[in-house]
Amino acid sequence: MDDEEDIVRPKDWTQRDIDALSIEQLEEYIAELKVEIARVEADIAAKKSHASAAEAFFKN
Repeated sequence: MDDEEDIVRPKDWTQRDIDALSIEQLEEYIAELKVEIARVEADIAAKKSHASAAEAFFKN
């Protein structure tokens, strides 16, 4: 079984065909992905913060 088959992806996510992209287009794609990763990491941090605050509230 392929490792890619084990990955659960959101339904609105589609893998981009990179074979036809130029080097410049690939670099732009990487930049877009880095922005998206930063956005998701910020959301994770916010959710962890909210969870910690809720946990602290209910422990007292």
